[in-house]
Amino acid sequence: MKNRLTRREMMIGSAGVIAGIGLAGCTCPGSKSTCSAGGFKIGACDWTLGKQADVRVFELAKRVGIDGVQISLNTLEKQMYMQKPEMQQAYLEAAKKHGMEIPSIAIGELNNIPLKGNDLRAEQWVSDCIDVCDAMQVKVILLAFFMKGDIKDDPRGTDIVVEKLKRLAPKAKKAGVSLAIESWLSAEEHLDIIERVGSPAIKVYYDVGNSQLKGYDVCKEIRMLAGHIVEFHAKDYDDVYGKGSMNFPAVRKAMDDIGYRGWLVMEGVKMPLGTEESNRYDAEYLRKIFPPKV
Repeated sequence: MKNRLTRREMMIGSAGVIAGIGLAGCTCPGSKSTCSAGGFKIGACDWTLGKQADVRVFELAKRVGIDGVQISLNTLEKQMYMQKPEMQQAYLEAAKKHGMEIPSIAIGELNNIPLKGNDLRAEQWVSDCIDVCDAMQVKVILLAFFMKGDIKDDPRGTDIVVEKLKRLAPKAKKAGVSLAIESWLSAEEHLDIIERVGSPAIKVYYDVGNSQLKGYDVCKEIRMLAGHIVEFHAKDYDDVYGKGSMNFPAVRKAMDDIGYRGWLVMEGVKMPLGTEESNRYDAEYLRKIFPPKV
Protein backbone atom coordinates (compact mmCIF):
# COMPACT_ATOMS: atom_id res chain seq x y z
CA MET A 1 0.00 0.00 0.00
CA LYS A 2 2.82 2.42 0.83
CA ASN A 3 4.50 1.94 -2.55
CA ARG A 4 1.19 2.38 -4.39
CA LEU A 5 0.41 5.62 -2.62
CA THR A 6 3.89 6.94 -3.22
CA ARG A 7 3.60 6.34 -6.96
CA ARG A 8 0.24 8.09 -7.05
CA GLU A 9 1.66 11.05 -5.20
CA MET A 10 4.43 11.20 -7.76
CA MET A 11 1.88 11.14 -10.59
CA ILE A 12 -0.05 13.99 -9.03
CA GLY A 13 3.10 15.95 -8.33
CA SER A 14 4.38 15.57 -11.89
CA ALA A 15 1.38 17.53 -13.15
CA GLY A 16 2.35 20.49 -11.01
CA VAL A 17 0.11 22.70 -8.92
CA ILE A 18 -2.49 24.41 -11.08
CA ALA A 19 -3.85 27.72 -9.89
CA GLY A 20 -7.21 29.20 -10.75
CA ILE A 21 -10.71 27.82 -10.85
CA GLY A 22 -12.59 26.59 -13.92
CA LEU A 23 -16.24 25.56 -13.96
CA ALA A 24 -17.62 22.90 -11.64
CA GLY A 25 -15.42 19.82 -11.56
CA CYS A 26 -12.17 21.43 -12.80
CA THR A 27 -9.66 23.28 -10.65
CA CYS A 28 -7.54 24.50 -13.55
CA PRO A 29 -7.58 27.51 -15.86
CA GLY A 30 -10.09 26.82 -18.59
CA SER A 31 -10.09 29.98 -20.70
CA LYS A 32 -7.31 29.14 -23.13
CA SER A 33 -5.08 26.19 -23.88
CA THR A 34 -1.35 26.74 -23.70
CA CYS A 35 -0.89 24.20 -26.48
CA SER A 36 -2.32 25.03 -29.91
CA ALA A 37 -1.38 21.77 -31.65
CA GLY A 38 -4.24 19.69 -32.95
CA GLY A 39 -4.38 15.96 -33.36
CA PHE A 40 -7.85 15.08 -32.12
CA LYS A 41 -10.58 13.02 -33.74
CA ILE A 42 -14.26 13.43 -32.92
CA GLY A 43 -16.52 10.40 -32.79
CA ALA A 44 -19.88 9.36 -31.37
CA CYS A 45 -21.32 6.23 -29.79
CA ASP A 46 -23.67 4.29 -32.04
CA TRP A 47 -26.38 4.56 -29.36
CA THR A 48 -25.92 8.34 -29.17
CA LEU A 49 -26.63 8.44 -32.89
CA GLY A 50 -29.74 6.36 -32.29
CA LYS A 51 -28.44 3.38 -34.26
CA GLN A 52 -27.01 0.90 -31.80
CA ALA A 53 -25.92 -2.34 -33.45
CA ASP A 54 -27.01 -0.95 -36.83
CA VAL A 55 -24.53 -0.85 -39.70
CA ARG A 56 -26.38 2.15 -41.16
CA VAL A 57 -24.86 4.28 -38.37
CA PHE A 58 -21.96 5.38 -40.60
CA GLU A 59 -24.25 7.10 -43.08
CA LEU A 60 -25.67 9.26 -40.29
CA ALA A 61 -22.23 9.86 -38.80
CA LYS A 62 -21.04 11.17 -42.16
CA ARG A 63 -23.90 13.67 -42.27
CA VAL A 64 -23.15 14.78 -38.72
CA GLY A 65 -19.57 15.52 -39.76
CA ILE A 66 -17.56 13.38 -37.37
CA ASP A 67 -14.55 11.11 -37.91
CA GLY A 68 -15.81 7.80 -36.63
CA VAL A 69 -18.21 5.74 -34.56
CA GLN A 70 -17.78 3.74 -31.37
CA ILE A 71 -19.78 0.61 -32.16
CA SER A 72 -21.44 -1.90 -29.86
CA LEU A 73 -20.38 -5.52 -29.65
CA ASN A 74 -23.95 -6.63 -29.08
CA THR A 75 -27.28 -5.98 -27.42
CA LEU A 76 -29.42 -8.27 -25.31
CA GLU A 77 -31.54 -8.86 -28.41
CA LYS A 78 -28.47 -9.39 -30.63
CA GLN A 79 -26.06 -11.17 -28.32
CA MET A 80 -24.03 -12.65 -31.18
CA TYR A 81 -23.81 -9.57 -33.41
CA MET A 82 -20.29 -8.34 -34.10
CA GLN A 83 -18.93 -11.81 -33.38
CA LYS A 84 -20.12 -12.86 -36.84
CA PRO A 85 -17.41 -12.51 -39.53
CA GLU A 86 -19.97 -11.39 -42.12
CA MET A 87 -21.09 -8.56 -39.81
CA GLN A 88 -17.49 -7.50 -39.23
CA GLN A 89 -16.97 -7.29 -42.96
CA ALA A 90 -20.19 -5.34 -43.44
CA TYR A 91 -19.10 -2.77 -40.85
CA LEU A 92 -15.64 -2.40 -42.35
CA GLU A 93 -17.10 -1.88 -45.81
CA ALA A 94 -19.69 0.63 -44.59
CA ALA A 95 -17.09 2.58 -42.63
CA LYS A 96 -14.82 2.75 -45.68
CA LYS A 97 -17.69 3.78 -47.95
CA HIS A 98 -18.54 6.77 -45.77
CA GLY A 99 -14.95 7.69 -44.85
CA MET A 100 -15.41 6.71 -41.20
CA GLU A 101 -13.20 5.02 -38.63
CA ILE A 102 -14.03 2.68 -35.74
CA PRO A 103 -12.03 3.90 -32.73
CA SER A 104 -13.40 1.39 -30.23
CA ILE A 105 -15.97 -1.28 -29.50
CA ALA A 106 -18.19 -0.97 -26.42
CA ILE A 107 -19.71 -3.80 -24.44
CA GLY A 108 -22.60 -1.84 -22.95
CA GLU A 109 -24.50 -5.00 -22.08
CA LEU A 110 -22.08 -5.54 -19.22
CA ASN A 111 -24.40 -3.08 -17.46
CA ASN A 112 -27.12 -5.76 -17.56
CA ILE A 113 -25.04 -8.93 -17.43
CA PRO A 114 -22.12 -7.71 -15.30
CA LEU A 115 -18.55 -8.89 -15.24
CA LYS A 116 -18.79 -9.07 -11.45
CA GLY A 117 -21.68 -11.53 -11.67
CA ASN A 118 -21.99 -15.28 -12.14
CA ASP A 119 -23.29 -15.25 -15.70
CA LEU A 120 -20.53 -16.75 -17.85
CA ARG A 121 -21.63 -14.74 -20.87
CA ALA A 122 -20.02 -11.53 -19.56
CA GLU A 123 -16.46 -12.84 -19.53
CA GLN A 124 -17.05 -14.66 -22.82
CA TRP A 125 -18.21 -11.42 -24.45
CA VAL A 126 -14.98 -9.71 -23.46
CA SER A 127 -12.96 -12.58 -24.86
CA ASP A 128 -15.07 -12.54 -28.03
CA CYS A 129 -14.57 -8.80 -28.36
CA ILE A 130 -10.80 -9.19 -28.28
CA ASP A 131 -11.13 -11.54 -31.26
CA VAL A 132 -13.42 -9.08 -33.04
CA CYS A 133 -10.97 -6.23 -32.45
CA ASP A 134 -8.12 -8.35 -33.72
CA ALA A 135 -10.06 -9.15 -36.90
CA MET A 136 -11.18 -5.56 -37.47
CA GLN A 137 -7.93 -3.84 -36.39
CA VAL A 138 -9.61 -1.97 -33.54
CA LYS A 139 -7.45 -1.33 -30.49
CA VAL A 140 -9.84 -0.33 -27.67
CA ILE A 141 -12.65 -2.18 -25.89
CA LEU A 142 -14.90 -0.18 -23.56
CA LEU A 143 -15.91 -2.25 -20.54
CA ALA A 144 -19.01 -0.71 -18.95
CA PHE A 145 -19.50 -0.83 -15.16
CA PHE A 146 -22.84 0.85 -14.51
CA MET A 147 -26.32 -0.23 -13.39
CA LYS A 148 -26.08 -3.92 -12.42
CA GLY A 149 -22.36 -3.83 -13.17
CA ASP A 150 -21.50 -0.94 -10.85
CA ILE A 151 -18.50 -1.73 -8.64
CA LYS A 152 -18.37 1.57 -6.73
CA ASP A 153 -18.29 0.77 -3.00
CA ASP A 154 -18.47 -2.94 -3.83
CA PRO A 155 -15.21 -4.59 -2.65
CA ARG A 156 -16.41 -8.12 -3.38
CA GLY A 157 -17.57 -7.18 -6.87
CA THR A 158 -14.26 -5.41 -7.50
CA ASP A 159 -12.32 -8.50 -6.41
CA ILE A 160 -14.26 -10.64 -8.87
CA VAL A 161 -13.65 -8.16 -11.68
CA VAL A 162 -9.93 -8.03 -10.92
CA GLU A 163 -9.66 -11.82 -11.10
CA LYS A 164 -11.52 -11.95 -14.41
CA LEU A 165 -9.41 -9.15 -15.87
CA LYS A 166 -6.29 -11.08 -14.84
CA ARG A 167 -7.55 -13.98 -16.96
CA LEU A 168 -8.48 -11.77 -19.92
CA ALA A 169 -5.52 -9.39 -19.94
CA PRO A 170 -2.92 -11.75 -21.47
CA LYS A 171 -5.14 -12.39 -24.50
CA ALA A 172 -5.78 -8.65 -24.88
CA LYS A 173 -2.09 -7.83 -24.56
CA LYS A 174 -1.15 -10.40 -27.19
CA ALA A 175 -3.71 -8.89 -29.60
CA GLY A 176 -2.54 -5.34 -28.85
CA VAL A 177 -5.97 -4.44 -27.49
CA SER A 178 -6.72 -2.27 -24.45
CA LEU A 179 -9.46 -3.28 -22.01
CA ALA A 180 -10.68 0.16 -20.92
CA ILE A 181 -12.75 0.55 -17.76
CA GLU A 182 -15.58 3.09 -17.76
CA SER A 183 -17.20 3.36 -14.34
CA TRP A 184 -18.25 5.57 -11.47
CA LEU A 185 -14.88 5.00 -9.82
CA SER A 186 -12.48 7.78 -8.89
CA ALA A 187 -9.02 8.08 -10.42
CA GLU A 188 -7.50 6.50 -7.31
CA GLU A 189 -9.87 3.55 -7.51
CA HIS A 190 -9.11 3.03 -11.20
CA LEU A 191 -5.39 3.08 -10.44
CA ASP A 192 -5.89 0.50 -7.71
CA ILE A 193 -7.55 -1.92 -10.15
CA ILE A 194 -4.86 -1.33 -12.78
CA GLU A 195 -2.13 -2.13 -10.27
CA ARG A 196 -3.91 -5.19 -8.91
CA VAL A 197 -4.38 -6.67 -12.38
CA GLY A 198 -0.80 -5.80 -13.26
CA SER A 199 -1.13 -5.69 -17.04
CA PRO A 200 -0.50 -2.86 -19.51
CA ALA A 201 -3.65 -4.02 -21.33
CA ILE A 202 -5.86 -2.55 -18.59
CA LYS A 203 -6.68 1.10 -19.21
CA VAL A 204 -9.26 3.74 -18.31
CA TYR A 205 -12.04 4.96 -20.59
CA TYR A 206 -12.51 8.42 -19.09
CA ASP A 207 -15.96 10.00 -19.27
CA VAL A 208 -15.71 13.65 -18.24
CA GLY A 209 -19.46 14.02 -17.66
CA ASN A 210 -19.77 10.98 -15.45
CA SER A 211 -16.83 12.09 -13.34
CA GLN A 212 -18.22 15.59 -12.94
CA LEU A 213 -21.61 14.15 -11.97
CA LYS A 214 -19.92 12.16 -9.19
CA GLY A 215 -18.25 15.33 -7.91
CA TYR A 216 -14.69 14.45 -8.90
CA ASP A 217 -12.21 17.11 -9.95
CA VAL A 218 -12.16 16.21 -13.64
CA CYS A 219 -8.97 18.00 -14.64
CA LYS A 220 -7.04 16.76 -11.61
CA GLU A 221 -8.18 13.22 -12.35
CA ILE A 222 -7.07 13.44 -15.96
CA ARG A 223 -3.61 14.47 -14.79
CA MET A 224 -3.52 11.69 -12.19
CA LEU A 225 -4.39 9.13 -14.86
CA ALA A 226 -1.69 10.25 -17.29
CA GLY A 227 -0.59 7.29 -19.37
CA HIS A 228 -3.61 5.22 -18.37
CA ILE A 229 -6.43 6.94 -20.30
CA VAL A 230 -6.82 5.35 -23.71
CA GLU A 231 -9.91 7.24 -24.92
CA PHE A 232 -12.40 9.88 -23.74
CA HIS A 233 -16.16 10.27 -23.73
CA ALA A 234 -17.40 13.84 -24.17
CA LYS A 235 -20.56 14.46 -22.16
CA ASP A 236 -22.58 17.25 -20.59
CA TYR A 237 -25.54 16.28 -18.45
CA ASP A 238 -27.08 19.76 -18.57
CA ASP A 239 -27.28 20.90 -22.21
CA VAL A 240 -25.64 20.70 -25.60
CA TYR A 241 -21.89 21.25 -25.40
CA GLY A 242 -20.82 24.78 -24.62
CA LYS A 243 -24.18 25.67 -23.08
CA GLY A 244 -24.07 23.36 -20.09
CA SER A 245 -21.71 22.97 -17.14
CA MET A 246 -18.84 20.98 -18.65
CA ASN A 247 -15.74 23.13 -19.08
CA PHE A 248 -14.33 21.63 -22.26
CA PRO A 249 -11.53 24.23 -22.63
CA ALA A 250 -10.29 23.18 -19.18
CA VAL A 251 -10.49 19.53 -20.23
CA ARG A 252 -8.38 20.41 -23.28
CA LYS A 253 -5.77 22.03 -21.05
CA ALA A 254 -5.58 18.90 -18.90
CA MET A 255 -5.20 16.76 -22.02
CA ASP A 256 -2.37 19.01 -23.17
CA ASP A 257 -0.65 18.55 -19.82
CA ILE A 258 -0.64 14.75 -20.13
CA GLY A 259 0.15 14.80 -23.85
CA TYR A 260 -3.11 13.19 -24.91
CA ARG A 261 -4.01 13.28 -28.57
CA GLY A 262 -6.63 10.95 -29.94
CA TRP A 263 -10.35 10.30 -29.87
CA LEU A 264 -13.02 12.29 -28.08
CA VAL A 265 -16.22 10.27 -28.48
CA MET A 266 -19.53 12.03 -27.92
CA GLU A 267 -22.00 10.28 -25.63
CA GLY A 268 -24.92 12.64 -25.78
CA VAL A 269 -27.37 13.12 -22.93
CA LYS A 270 -29.27 16.23 -23.99
CA MET A 271 -30.71 16.27 -27.52
CA PRO A 272 -32.86 19.42 -27.63
CA LEU A 273 -32.34 19.82 -31.39
CA GLY A 274 -33.10 16.20 -32.22
CA THR A 275 -30.58 13.41 -32.65
CA GLU A 276 -28.89 14.50 -35.87
CA GLU A 277 -28.83 18.25 -35.26
CA SER A 278 -27.78 17.95 -31.62
CA ASN A 279 -24.88 15.69 -32.56
CA ARG A 280 -23.88 18.06 -35.36
CA TYR A 281 -24.01 21.04 -32.98
CA ASP A 282 -21.92 19.21 -30.37
CA ALA A 283 -19.36 18.09 -32.95
CA GLU A 284 -18.97 21.58 -34.37
CA TYR A 285 -18.46 22.95 -30.87
CA LEU A 286 -15.83 20.35 -30.01
CA ARG A 287 -13.91 20.96 -33.26
CA LYS A 288 -13.16 24.50 -32.11
CA ILE A 289 -11.45 23.28 -28.95
CA PHE A 290 -10.14 19.89 -30.10
CA PRO A 291 -8.96 20.48 -33.69
CA PRO A 292 -7.67 17.76 -35.99
CA LYS A 293 -4.06 17.30 -36.94
CA VAL A 294 -3.12 19.70 -39.72
